[in-house]
Amino acid sequence: MADLTAASLDVTRAHYMALTRQRRLYGGLMLLVFVLLMAAGFGIANDRNAGGFLPGLPHIFDFPADVISEAWEKRANLPGHLLRALPALIETINIAAVATLLGALGAVLLSMLSTQGLAPWLRLIPVFRRMMDLMRAMPEIVIALVLIFILGGGPVPAAIAIAFHTVGALGKLFSEVNENADLKPLEGLASVGATWPQRMMLGLVPQVAPNWFSYALLRFEINIRASAILGFVGAGGIGYELKNAISWGKGKFDEAAAVFILLFLTIMVFDQLSSYVRNRMTYGAAK
Repeated sequence: MADLTAASLDVTRAHYMALTRQRRLYGGLMLLVFVLLMAAGFGIANDRNAGGFLPGLPHIFDFPADVISEAWEKRANLPGHLLRALPALIETINIAAVATLLGALGAVLLSMLSTQGLAPWLRLIPVFRRMMDLMRAMPEIVIALVLIFILGGGPVPAAIAIAFHTVGALGKLFSEVNENADLKPLEGLASVGATWPQRMMLGLVPQVAPNWFSYALLRFEINIRASAILGFVGAGGIGYELKNAISWGKGKFDEAAAVFILLFLTIMVFDQLSSYVRNRMTYGAAK
C-alpha cells in the first residue's frame, strides 16, 4: 500500500513538473514575441520620426530647461500671469464638472439597464453593454475634434466629448457595483407593486450611492486633466492658453510656466480633496 502511495505521489509530482515546464516555456515564448514586437515597433517609429529618436534623446531636457530658465528670469511677472490664467482654469474646472455630472447620470441609467437582476429588458443587456464599450473606446480628443468641426471651438464640444467618454467609463464601474447589491429589497418592493423606477430609487440607490459617488469623484479628477488636454485642439480652457504660450516660443515661456504651475496645483488640490471625501465615505470620520 505504501509503495502504491509513493508511486502515485511520484507520478503526480512528475506531472506537475511537466506542467510547470510547459507553462514556463509558453511564458518565455510569449515574452520573446513581446520583445520582438516592441523592438520592431520601436524601429518603425524611429524611422518615421522626424530627425530620429536616438539623435534627439540627449536634447530631451532642453525645452524644460528653457522654460525654467526664462520663468526664473521673469519671476516677478509670475503672479500676474497666474491671475490672468485663472479664468481659463475656472473654465477648465467647469467643463470637467459639467461633463462628470452628465456622464454620471448617463452611466447610472446604462448601468441599471445592463445589470442582471436589475434590467427590465434582459435581451437588451448585451446591447447596452456594447454601447458602453463603444463610448469607452472612443478617445475624448477624437470626439472633440469632430464636434469642433461641426460646432466650432469652445468649451461646449469639450464638455460633450468628455461626458460621452465618461458615460462608458463610469457605466462599466457602476454596473460592477450594481452586481454586488442585495436584491431582496427590490424583490420586496416588486411584491407590493412598485414600478421599475421606484425599485431602483428606493431599493438600489441607497445601497450603491456611496460607491457611485466615489467613482464619480475619481472620474472628475481624470476629466480635469482631459479638459486641459482638449484645450490644445481648440476646446477652450487652460489648455488653450498653454498651447498659445508654447506656440510663441521663447519670450512667452514664463507664461507657459505659470500655466503649468496653476494646472499642477489644481490637479493636486482636487486629487487630495477627492481622496479625503472618498476616505470619509468609505471609513467614516476618524475617531
